Amino acid sequence: MLRYEKGELHEMPDDWPTERPIRLIVNGREVATLVGSPHEVRFLVAGFLRTQGWVREADDLLVVGVCEDSTEAVVRIRGEVPERLVPVLTSGCGTGVSFTLAAGPARRAPVEARFTAESIFAMMREMGKVSERYGRHGGIHSAAASDGERILFHAEDIGRHNTIDRLAGRALLGGVDLAGCMLLTSGRVSSEMAAKAASLGVALIASRTSPTDMAVRICGENGIGLVGYVRGTSFRIAACPERVELAGR
Repeated sequence: MLRYEKGELHEMPDDWPTERPIRLIVNGREVATLVGSPHEVRFLVAGFLRTQGWVREADDLLVVGVCEDSTEAVVRIRGEVPERLVPVLTSGCGTGVSFTLAAGPARRAPVEARFTAESIFAMMREMGKVSERYGRHGGIHSAAASDGERILFHAEDIGRHNTIDRLAGRALLGGVDLAGCMLLTSGRVSSEMAAKAASLGVALIASRTSPTDMAVRICGENGIGLVGYVRGTSFRIAACPERVELAGR
């Protein structure tokens, strides 16, 4: 690539974020083409099936095969794929796909799951430190799951919604329940991301940027705290302020 700076062109090595279409075949049926980053595709696929409500436990995944060039994933699951699939093109980068905005049965986080403002700021900073791909070339989204004291899982992908699926997949295959956790994201919180979080029992979502109005509604209906514009020492609470512990409240 060429870099223009102060009236001059300089050659520099290419280092663009990688993007691939990934054909997803489940129980012999081609159900979707996921557009995303080609690293660790098994987590993306497992999480996508989890947030769609097609699998609930790791044992529901009988076979997960990903081709070497990460352009096809062949999966066999316990149970059947729904007969009628109506795709929903999501608002994420790369035009993601979902089959329902309900994203599987919602799970309400425990009432006692709350986070201090200090922990929200600290975990957002920590996510920034571990976002290796973003730090290298930008153009990619980050997400993390946290218990309020440490990052449990971290994921990066060109699609915001894919990062949530990747976290769900890591948790599913690792036998970790994300109910009551904090979900951090670098990008806009849209409806499908809020729905995925609800299916996982997440207690609070924190973003560097803004939620959409549908995301605010979904979070409000499911008892999920929603915090946007987490920058410096401030943020905006869009839904369920009881999930945030503030001095004097």
